[in-house]
Amino acid sequence: MSGREDRRRVQVFPDPQQLQMAIDAIAEFEASTVPGVWLGLDREQVISQMRSRLQNPFSLSQGGQPFCGPAVIVFELIRHHPQQYVTICRNLFQLGGFHTLKNTWISASERLRNSRGNFQMPQADWMVLSTLRESQNLWLPIEPNAPDILRNLAGITKPWEIVGWTRELLGFADVNFTKPYLFGHLQAMENATAVLDQGGVVLALINAEALLKNKPPLIPYPSHWVAVVSGMDFADTNSPQLIDFQVYSWAQKMRVTATPQAFSLHFWEAITAQPL
Repeated sequence: MSGREDRRRVQVFPDPQQLQMAIDAIAEFEASTVPGVWLGLDREQVISQMRSRLQNPFSLSQGGQPFCGPAVIVFELIRHHPQQYVTICRNLFQLGGFHTLKNTWISASERLRNSRGNFQMPQADWMVLSTLRESQNLWLPIEPNAPDILRNLAGITKPWEIVGWTRELLGFADVNFTKPYLFGHLQAMENATAVLDQGGVVLALINAEALLKNKPPLIPYPSHWVAVVSGMDFADTNSPQLIDFQVYSWAQKMRVTATPQAFSLHFWEAITAQPL
């Protein structure tokens, strides 16, 4: 395998031994007789979807909700700490809250737990992602069927929230926040690839319309969080060669292919974290 092909290789998570422990933990959850505290959630659906996420973390879905920030965190949680993912889901379903790896208690409000109707996404994912998003909102409630403008405002995830969740939920202590437009996109790409090689995570804020949909806006702006899952091809930015890497977004693995100029315009933030 050439060096270039190796950089693009997607790392395989979760670890098989940890995965089996998580599968066993789901079986214990399924056998439990403790009732759920979410009025609009079906126990069998939640458990089935949890199993699906363990087998394929890319199946985690934000659906029609603006939960891309929480989604990239939970995606990496499943890959790095699958048993903790199961514990969080079980405690949320049965108790309405959970402790993070740093022992912070995060709970869903009674209003959120009483939500009913069309969640516009799978139930297990709604339970976790909506709770994370609500935990950071001081004023705007999380309503599954609110008007788009209110849901989008309530769903905005700021970089410092990603940093906090990376520490609290993923347990990474070495977390770095880089603004590529200030410090150089090439350097940011090199750093990201090095972090992935060490088993870390790279969470990036991009303009999805430009880099994922090939519909660049007239004025560049950040719009979407993704988890980078492969090393980047960081060719000389003065050449016409394309930059190529893969990300998790919208319940799938997606490929980003962009010219260096387009990449520099639409790649806004990079949060990297490495295990201890």
